[in-house]
Amino acid sequence: MAASASTSAAAVARAIFPRLGLSVRKVNPGAFWGEWGGGGAVLESRTPIDGSVLGRVASAAPADYERAAGAAHAAFLAWRSVPAPQRGEVIRRYGEALRALRPELGRLVSLETGKIVAEGEGEVQEMIDICDFATGLSRQLHGLTIASERPGHRLMEAWHPLGVAGIISAFNFPAAVWAWNSALAVTCGDATLWKPSERTPLTAIACIRLAERVCRDCGVNPAIFALAVGDGPGLGERMAADRRLPLVSATGSTRMGRRVGEVVARRFGRSLLELGGNNAVIVAPSADLKMAVRAILFGAVGTAGQRCTTTRRLIVHESVKAPLVEALIAAYRQVTIGNPLRPGTLMGPLIDLAAVQGMQQALAEVRRRGGRILYGGEPLTGRAYPGGRYVTPCLAEARNDWPVVQRETFAPILYVMTYRDYAEAIALQNAVPQGLSSAIFTLDMREAGQFLFASGSDCGLANVNLGTSGAEIGGAFGGEKETGGGRESGSDAWKSYMRRQTVTVNYSDALPLAQGIKFGE
Repeated sequence: MAASASTSAAAVARAIFPRLGLSVRKVNPGAFWGEWGGGGAVLESRTPIDGSVLGRVASAAPADYERAAGAAHAAFLAWRSVPAPQRGEVIRRYGEALRALRPELGRLVSLETGKIVAEGEGEVQEMIDICDFATGLSRQLHGLTIASERPGHRLMEAWHPLGVAGIISAFNFPAAVWAWNSALAVTCGDATLWKPSERTPLTAIACIRLAERVCRDCGVNPAIFALAVGDGPGLGERMAADRRLPLVSATGSTRMGRRVGEVVARRFGRSLLELGGNNAVIVAPSADLKMAVRAILFGAVGTAGQRCTTTRRLIVHESVKAPLVEALIAAYRQVTIGNPLRPGTLMGPLIDLAAVQGMQQALAEVRRRGGRILYGGEPLTGRAYPGGRYVTPCLAEARNDWPVVQRETFAPILYVMTYRDYAEAIALQNAVPQGLSSAIFTLDMREAGQFLFASGSDCGLANVNLGTSGAEIGGAFGGEKETGGGRESGSDAWKSYMRRQTVTVNYSDALPLAQGIKFGE
């Protein structure tokens, strides 16, 4: 069914752009340093919904980057001395501004990424949630008091603002990942410099437009939220090598993260890497299969399989494989695919034609190795699927050790494999290079406990009786191995954006040395 006028990408863009500070016809400036500019190449933001142009963006030229980085550093020098609760108030005000524009910004996310509206608005809610978290955090940036071995001495730990945090984000979460980083960084006293994906520049500009307005209303230098839209590898290399950015937080592919980590390490900077996932769900004999089907469906099909936490491997006990696969195929057949702006749609398009091609290449490799396609995997064409980016989600029997299974294909492919005993299931779960999210469905408390032991899941996220997607902002988010080891969002992830200082104060009239050393007496 073709999109109606009310849900066409062009109509929605015309309706929401004015409220978000964007222009459909004029070129939108893609660099911000307290002022807007952009002297680089003009980029087109094309929606994956139908391939049409949403808007044009003037990217950041090298001179624009220098202005943005310099302005962010200058803003940090003043911002670091502002009391943390006052910094938190700015973030609180930003969260309130997001609440007022949640429908519009959520639809912009849907336009640029192809997410269904519920997921687009859900991403904005993530931004609001992290603003709430950061506001409370602004009164809890605490250190420690440590017992000193020397009489009359106090030993303490303090946390201080770090500098400018560089943020490199990916297309699939074009607003939330920036918010996870920037809300914490700004609350911690840092400034930020954001390089968004070139595929989603309008979402980034809208987020910074809103931040600028909040900062000006609060009397704050808006350069704490600097922006540089442009060539990914070029700007990324510049940020990774820039000593004015003591921290670079990068979300994206393992290949990109490896390069960022190497360049940042050469200058002894910090990198916070949140990279690829190859997430598995184990389904045990005792599992509640109805719950498992619902969780697997959302984990594998949501965002058209383009999340780092997407469920990519299903490790099912051989005794329940047949009924589980049958139920999954029935559920997959009920998935409504099409225009993500239309109510009732559950899966929109892939981000671009290269993603469709990558999915087809992966499935061809599965077939060459003797794997079996259980359901789906076909590109969709016709008036209901303009632009050539729509596919049916796929279930495929495969072996865990095949190279195609070992790497992350950013598409809705779920590889199905079986196990006989619990130890084999854990071994399969852990036998991939990535270590982001993991899940097990079981009613056996011993299996659940073992999954969470040191000898169980080796991932940064481990879930029992729920899927691999949908992490709450209250917990630290990130993974191990080639996922990069970084942690964003909740818990004590804020410490990544600060520098630790061990402080000793001598209140006595003596000068005892540590370890009882006597010197010159």
